[in-house]
Amino acid sequence: MRLSSYFRAGLVGLAIAVQLGQAAAAGDVLKISESSSSQVIKVAVNRAVVMESDTAFSQLSVANPAIADISTLSATSIYILGKSPGRTTLTLLDAAGKLITNVDVRVAPDITEFKERLHEILPNEKIEVRTANDGIVLSGQVSGERKVNLAVELGERYAPGRVTNLLTVGGTQQVMLKVRFAEMQRSVEKSLSSSLGLTGAAGTPSVQGGSGSYTGGFNPADLTDGLGTTFPTVKPTSLGSLGIGFTAGGIQMALLLQALESKGMVRTLAEPNLVAISGQSASFLAGGEYPIPVSEGGTTTVQYKPFGVELKFKPVVVDGNLINLTINASVSSIDSTVTVSQNGGISVNAFKRREATTVIELRDGQSFAIAGLLQDDFSDLANQVPWLGDVPILGTMFRSSSFKRRQSELVIIVTPHLVTPVKSDALALPTDRVQIPSESQFFLMGKTGAHGRKKMPADVSTQDVKGPYGYVME
Repeated sequence: MRLSSYFRAGLVGLAIAVQLGQAAAAGDVLKISESSSSQVIKVAVNRAVVMESDTAFSQLSVANPAIADISTLSATSIYILGKSPGRTTLTLLDAAGKLITNVDVRVAPDITEFKERLHEILPNEKIEVRTANDGIVLSGQVSGERKVNLAVELGERYAPGRVTNLLTVGGTQQVMLKVRFAEMQRSVEKSLSSSLGLTGAAGTPSVQGGSGSYTGGFNPADLTDGLGTTFPTVKPTSLGSLGIGFTAGGIQMALLLQALESKGMVRTLAEPNLVAISGQSASFLAGGEYPIPVSEGGTTTVQYKPFGVELKFKPVVVDGNLINLTINASVSSIDSTVTVSQNGGISVNAFKRREATTVIELRDGQSFAIAGLLQDDFSDLANQVPWLGDVPILGTMFRSSSFKRRQSELVIIVTPHLVTPVKSDALALPTDRVQIPSESQFFLMGKTGAHGRKKMPADVSTQDVKGPYGYVME
């Protein structure tokens, strides 16, 4: 038993000697003196330091052995091993029981490896790493939001749930989003129809029709589709109509031809601009609100539905000038061709809406066409008198045909810019160049306003703006 005890003691002494040699090689040997009433020693978890005293001690004690393990190497050397994060007190006494000193032992998580990995992954970022009790505190300034998330995620590997993020993002963090809505609508409609009426003496009809459909009873209004003409002298009043009427003896005849071709084109362009700070949401509406009655429980209330140009976006500057955008852009308008009526006699119109929602990443000044819609609608309709409408050439008088074609094309383009604020007088307004006319200009010359010249301050040139800028309508 004695040999076994000596053997174990020798192994413990050898292990302590090895760690003591490692600590001495690393420069972790700390000096304490009797003149100091209290000292502070910092130890990392699962790391050891050696403390040497100027005065030989005979007794030592630690307040909380669960935080730090203490062993004596000699009458003046102490071996301290960090076990768990926290603080405790080491007390040294001499042979007479007199207090030599109190040592404040602070055990913190080992962040040496974390610092090395952080420097390897983010070598150009100035990030400071500190410990706070059993957690990690990150501070400093980085170049992008993505690098902040990367540093915090790496810190969670070493101190799960105990990472305090005090990092800030440098550079410009305000984003102006420029959105361009461009829409073209084209429509073509063509129609061809005819009406024929033939009557004998005393006004007794023998053949009659309206737009290729025979009607009962001879009525010129039916013959000419309600134009209210007097038979047999046909006087059409609608566009694309040609009427001929004549009398031969006791026979009266009237012919009405209607041929119409219509073309139309609509161009819509909206360009809203909106500024928001990185990580914050912003919204924009240029339009109005349409009242819609809503019946509930016998009570009718009015709710308002917005329409116009709407823009909602959330920018995040992730790295330098790389911007992550969450966008919701839409253009809506009132559709007067569709009407919904309620029992109370209230009629409301429908809405036309073009909307795009997406998430993209692009750099300052780059553009993306986030949405495009090409729509082509075609419809045709033909009505004819059976058999008679199939006769070549002459069958046209007993046939009514029409076709409609509508095409629309919509493109939404977004362009973000990193911006900084300027002086208030460096921004152009639509009213800057408008001069109020004098009485002589208004009454004698008929001028309601004039465009003057306003010199732009030099501050605008410092914003690296290329091409036209500001909001000025010539």
